[in-house]
Amino acid sequence: MNGFLEDLASNPAITTAMWPAFLETLLMVGISGLATVVVGLPLGVVLFVTQPGGLVANRAVSRVLNTLLSGVVVNITRSIPYAILMVALIPFTRWVVGTSIGPIAASVSLTIACIPFFARLVEAGLREVQPGKVDAAHAMGSTRFQTVWKVLLPEALPSLAASVTTTLVALIGYSAMAGLIGGGGLGRLAYNYGYQRFQPEVMVVVLVVLVLLVQLVQVAGDALVRRVDHR
Repeated sequence: MNGFLEDLASNPAITTAMWPAFLETLLMVGISGLATVVVGLPLGVVLFVTQPGGLVANRAVSRVLNTLLSGVVVNITRSIPYAILMVALIPFTRWVVGTSIGPIAASVSLTIACIPFFARLVEAGLREVQPGKVDAAHAMGSTRFQTVWKVLLPEALPSLAASVTTTLVALIGYSAMAGLIGGGGLGRLAYNYGYQRFQPEVMVVVLVVLVLLVQLVQVAGDALVRRVDHR
């Protein structure tokens, strides 16, 4: 045990490279998380309001979006491992950000992987809103936009906060895989030192940091859900 602790204290990968790798992971998760919410939230709202019986029922739009997102979700989460998806998106990533390596480049594939997932969570959260509250808003003369903005989204806020938390936790796991193929962050640190250089202490520290980061996000998300839940 003492020898293991001495290895931790003297290992340059832990003493000098851990903090930059941690910041790269935060950068990846932060950028992709923000982009996922910005794109996935309105997409989820459109999915909900265009469904049969919705505020802006449109069978064609609903069918196209459901078919597209269902296919993407199935392909990404079941058929295509994220590492392969990231490699497949290298040309697109290079076109968008000018490079295919580093945390910024990894954020592109992270965002693409999580947008359909988050949009579905948003749609599910909006379904939990009681229809009576929407009907009451219409009875008071609210427009469709006002109903979405002032009734649906506020009422679904606890579910939306939980959805953001779930998405961020998933992004942390994906960001670790991104490090294996040039994404940087804690995943690259664990692979370069823990695996290739046979330094298990680095792998252990990275795992501990990732677990703590996930727990911190989960605790913060649960606290936010409780704060915004006024039901």
